[in-house]
Amino acid sequence: MTKSHLLATALFAGMLATPSFAQIDKTTAKPPVLTEKSGKTAPASSESYDLEAFKPRAIDTTAAPVVIAFGSCNKMTMPQTMWQHVAANNPSLWIWLGDIIYADTTDMRALAAHYKSLKTNPEYKKLRAKAQIVGIYDDHDYGFNDACKYYPMKEGAKKCLLDFLDVPLKSPVRNRDGAYQSYTFGKPGERIKVIIMDLRWFRDSLEHDPAKGRRYYPNMDGTMLGEAQWAWLEKELKNSTADLNVLCSSIQILADDHGHEKWGNFPNERKRLLKLIVTSKPKNLLMLSGDRHMAEVSKMHLEGLPYPLYDFTSSGLTHIRSGTSEVNKLRVGDMILKKNFGVLKIRWHEDSPIVTMEVRGQQNELFQEVTVRY
Repeated sequence: MTKSHLLATALFAGMLATPSFAQIDKTTAKPPVLTEKSGKTAPASSESYDLEAFKPRAIDTTAAPVVIAFGSCNKMTMPQTMWQHVAANNPSLWIWLGDIIYADTTDMRALAAHYKSLKTNPEYKKLRAKAQIVGIYDDHDYGFNDACKYYPMKEGAKKCLLDFLDVPLKSPVRNRDGAYQSYTFGKPGERIKVIIMDLRWFRDSLEHDPAKGRRYYPNMDGTMLGEAQWAWLEKELKNSTADLNVLCSSIQILADDHGHEKWGNFPNERKRLLKLIVTSKPKNLLMLSGDRHMAEVSKMHLEGLPYPLYDFTSSGLTHIRSGTSEVNKLRVGDMILKKNFGVLKIRWHEDSPIVTMEVRGQQNELFQEVTVRY
């Protein structure tokens, strides 16, 4: 175990001994500094539930969605103005790719309250009435900026997420480590599988790189998914009967030129994922990602894979990054520096999908579209 791991473990042990509200260090991936008492946190499980916050509902997988919308990076302290424009696309499925509320807290009562505030927002409720909701947390819902497996409140963070998503108490995801899930929609010939990875629960830590433009040193030995999730993912890909597979990641998979959070911070894990995709050969796999406070589409040709691999990034429902475009050698089209959400529109030619990836924003304005014929 490295010095950084030992420090993280020691500090988190102290946090567990004294439950409290955390002031989060926004600039590092270090554990929160505890500064202010707030009493006990909410328990990891409860016999009674607020039905405004949790009303269990199994996902209906009978029909394959024709329109899938997705997004990330939604601060509850900022105006929630995007939902009516998302709903205008009539999606039957919405996928959260993390940073759903920006709670940045170790207080589970505060985290649950943030989720409830979003869930009871009138415009978001209209979207929920027409679209099923699935998804995953990222660091700002999970606990704090760039948090990893050493975060001590991850059981509570997982429970709050699953309650927000109305995941039934008997669902398998409730009884295992991590919040990864999969759903297979529709009938043979037009079947769609959505696979959602958890990139926080098992992820090893990163050490800061002081070099300008680089946030972390690469971790050559650590894991992103953990062996249990890797084994699950391999089965999900190898055994998939879907005609279109959608692999969801809260951080970018293909883009590797920037110095922020990405699969490329764990180079061997990124190689392992790409190799698994090639060897398992799922039909027509497309990747979705968030986190970056901008939108772009990345494309890679992998030897042995009979179709191009795309990573469609949408991020910034309420805010975007500052600055100009950055290098991404795999980018298709433009980098969109406007508040945005992603839309997949799916048509079928015989048993082959035709997928149009759309970046949309306020007033449902179309910023960019890329169509893939598999």
